[in-house]
Amino acid sequence: MRPRRQPSPSPWLHALACAGALTLLVSAHASRAQQPAPDDAGKQAFNNSCRTCHSMKEGDNRLGPNLNKIVGRKAGSLPDYNYSSSMKEAGFAWDQDKLTRFMVKPDEVVSGHKMQPYGGISAEEAAKVVTHLKAMSQ
Repeated sequence: MRPRRQPSPSPWLHALACAGALTLLVSAHASRAQQPAPDDAGKQAFNNSCRTCHSMKEGDNRLGPNLNKIVGRKAGSLPDYNYSSSMKEAGFAWDQDKLTRFMVKPDEVVSGHKMQPYGGISAEEAAKVVTHLKAMSQ
C-alpha cells in the first residue's frame, strides 16, 4: 500500500504563518530597543544621583570631588579638594564594594563625610553607578 500524500497547505496559511513570525521578530527587537544598554543605565543612574555635585572629568571638582578613576583611589586623596577630616583619615581605597556601600548608606562607611543631606540610593542604582564609574575611568 502506498502512503497517502498530504495536501499542501493553502497559500493564505503560509502567509499567515510568515506574518506571525515577522510580528514576533519585530516585537522582540522593539522590546530590546526600549531597554537601555548597561552603560546607558549606568550613565542615567550617575546623572540622576551624582552629577549635581560630581564630575567624571579629571580636575573638575565641584561641590564634591571629581570621580575620574575613583576605583582604586585612596579615599580623601585628591590634592585639589577640601575633604572632611573623616574622609581624609578613612584609610582605605575605593573598590566596587566600598563605593556601592557608600552610595547606599554613606554614614556607615565614612561617618562625618561632607555629602549632606545625601541619604543614599538603592543597591541596584549604586551598582549601575559603579559600573559607569569603572567604564568611564578606563
